[in-house]
Amino acid sequence: MLNRRKFLHLSALAAPLLAARRSFANSFDATVTPIVVSTWDSGMAVNAEAWKILSAGGRSLDAVEAGARQIEDTINCCVGLGGYPDRDGIVTLDSCIMDEHANCGAVAGIERIKHPVSVARKVMEMTPHVILVGNGAQQFAVENGFPLESRELSEDAKKAYANWLKKNEYKPVINIENQKEHGPFAPNFFEDGTANHDTMGLVAMDKRNDLSGAVTTSGMAFKVHGRVGDSPIIGAGLFVDNEVGAATSSGVGEEVIRICGTHLVVEFMRQGYAPEMACMKAVERIVKRDKAKAKTLQVGFLALNKKGQYGAYAIQKGFVFSVKSEKENIVHESKYLI
Repeated sequence: MLNRRKFLHLSALAAPLLAARRSFANSFDATVTPIVVSTWDSGMAVNAEAWKILSAGGRSLDAVEAGARQIEDTINCCVGLGGYPDRDGIVTLDSCIMDEHANCGAVAGIERIKHPVSVARKVMEMTPHVILVGNGAQQFAVENGFPLESRELSEDAKKAYANWLKKNEYKPVINIENQKEHGPFAPNFFEDGTANHDTMGLVAMDKRNDLSGAVTTSGMAFKVHGRVGDSPIIGAGLFVDNEVGAATSSGVGEEVIRICGTHLVVEFMRQGYAPEMACMKAVERIVKRDKAKAKTLQVGFLALNKKGQYGAYAIQKGFVFSVKSEKENIVHESKYLI
């Protein structure tokens, strides 16, 4: 029989082992604030915009909005009105934002609005709701001073859509978003009918040690009209808990939604896991559901904890993320499971 004395002795022995297990796959130590981390190497320009606010002592919420707006202004296959359309030839955008007080707002399936992240912030600050969708989101945006932009596709999007129509086949390509892996976003990369998916997610901590995050995307290229992925869903594409940390995701949103991915990452950090390990455990949760399917898709998680430590983990090789602080301005390659 295990008496109290033996139990306490074994517990004391187990404690350092548990600590070692939780710190396994150590995350990068920032130990300074402010800091901003974002998905993909395109996050370097996003971080630079956010840094203007963070370095001046500004609020993390303002910083992540500014960073997301930067890429929304860019003609990019993955984000903004220059992104690739759905299978009906319509560009629809998704975005969300969340601050240190758990205030959050989102829009999904919004058309003809250049800065959905700013509309998401208006939803957060001006309504009792969290998410507006489709025509209602567009109406709200217009009523709050956002101009309606042209329906015209960007030149790259027109070419990609015309090529896709030749086969009318939906076939996402892993890590196509990574410019280091595949080169610039060239329209002829889609001549074989393959489809693209991705998002820009970023999380930041300001000089007051307050966390915020934002996500913006045009969603999966050539998706069914009306499809919404994880990006605008709080707890899936983004989650912020100012006591613990923040996380965002990238890749096939349906898989992230199934496990409430970013909320799961933050909960693992609450249990004491470092950001990288927390991301790894969320990735394992996806792969465990269907190992064969996991080999055909990509999901990556990126996290920042209250100590300023950050980390990422992905299903497949090729996921990268960008970091900006007073100590570094760099793109890191994420570790991966398969």
